[in-house]
Amino acid sequence: MRVLENLEPKKVYYYFEEICGIPHGSGNLDGISSYLAQFAADRGLFHIRDASNNVIIVKEASAGYESVPPIILQGHMDMVAVKKNDCDIDLEKDALRLKVDGDFICAEGTSLGGDDGIAVAYILAILDSDDIAHPRIEAVITTDEETGMEGATAIDLSMLTAKRMLNIDSEEEGILLTSCAGGMRTDCHIPITRETNDGDVVLNVSAGGLLGGHSGTEINKERANAIKLLGITLQQIRKKIPFRLAEISGGEKDNAIPREAAAVISIAENQREGFIAELNRIEAEEQNEKKSKEKNLRIKAETAERDVTTVLDKDSTDKVLSFLVLLPNGVMAMSADIDGLVETSLNVGILKTCDSEVLASSAIRSAIETAKHKVNLQLETLTGIFGGYTETHGKYPGWQFDPDSKLRADMVRIYKEMFGREVQVEALHAGLECGIMISKIPGLDCVSFGPDIFDIHTTEERLSISSTARMWAYLLEILKTC
Repeated sequence: MRVLENLEPKKVYYYFEEICGIPHGSGNLDGISSYLAQFAADRGLFHIRDASNNVIIVKEASAGYESVPPIILQGHMDMVAVKKNDCDIDLEKDALRLKVDGDFICAEGTSLGGDDGIAVAYILAILDSDDIAHPRIEAVITTDEETGMEGATAIDLSMLTAKRMLNIDSEEEGILLTSCAGGMRTDCHIPITRETNDGDVVLNVSAGGLLGGHSGTEINKERANAIKLLGITLQQIRKKIPFRLAEISGGEKDNAIPREAAAVISIAENQREGFIAELNRIEAEEQNEKKSKEKNLRIKAETAERDVTTVLDKDSTDKVLSFLVLLPNGVMAMSADIDGLVETSLNVGILKTCDSEVLASSAIRSAIETAKHKVNLQLETLTGIFGGYTETHGKYPGWQFDPDSKLRADMVRIYKEMFGREVQVEALHAGLECGIMISKIPGLDCVSFGPDIFDIHTTEERLSISSTARMWAYLLEILKTC
């Protein structure tokens, strides 16, 4: 028996469960792309699968809707695939373990991928139905949105005829998104030198228990970043107690606020007790500072049951920890035009130690193109001071508000008629693919919406069942009357 078999709308949840059965983390999309292409072929629908695994599927208008302007239904097939440390699922190979908890669907030990699996499920349910009224539908399902919108950047949309688009990639019912920030990824490479380990004791030091979250929609909540927390903690201790780093790492995705970070250090036996005492002091200090935001914050150290043959030399240890202390992170500027909207931000999302360097990857977002490049300049300059270099990738444009959007006006009207209340029209600090789509289809009229999804990009992610049903009804009414 399928876990979601008894939920309504049945066809939507059938396809959502199908999607969750196919590994589809960013960069691991051959399986889901093949599934979508086969879905179209089985139904005799025109489709294109390109070299980037993007899939376009076209369904002609239903009877009576041939003269209605066509519409693009758009979402992305990849998810931020993260799991808890004790979860035995291989996210590269295994299906998600879905469960229903009251009004929510979640996945045991992993992220759910409601962002953006529910969009794909909506689209497939429409394409597979014979009793839904709709104009010509041009479904565009892109790849690797979560790692820099590479699929949307690469896709060829020249064969499409529609000049209006529903992007189903928002996570809050009752809000229509009509503009968003642009972004880019920056990798900071800090060179290191290793030497033979002459310490007596190896310790594993970890910072965690944090909430994490989406680096666009939740950066304004000022949640702790585990990479920054660990770096600042170790630098404070190093001012009093000598030790060497062997490795340091944290985070899984540059667009997710890191919940966990860890380091391996080498220390003299006679310094171990003082190190632990200082670590405990800092943990209590951080817990007090962040008690209203991070109730489960922890910083721990334990003896490592492993041999460490080489460590970073003194200069490299100093360099890496100093870099982490100075590395900017979080909200950089708030909008002066829209109350409460983050204008520019930076999230340090991934930290890795390699043989000859430490790599820190960050996601930069800004509603202002020039501001985005100035934050990148900060990273470039800081990294250069420590003898390193930066690389940028995953650049995508913002989406500017269109005061004359007919699609938005129609969707505002339909929402009021269906639900008896006004829908909110907002801008978003997170990135959406609409800006890229508009750059490829000039004059494209876009609106983004979706059902309630909470704690996206984390292992606590959950999709509201009732909201999914309401937004399904809303989507069908838009296709029918808009």
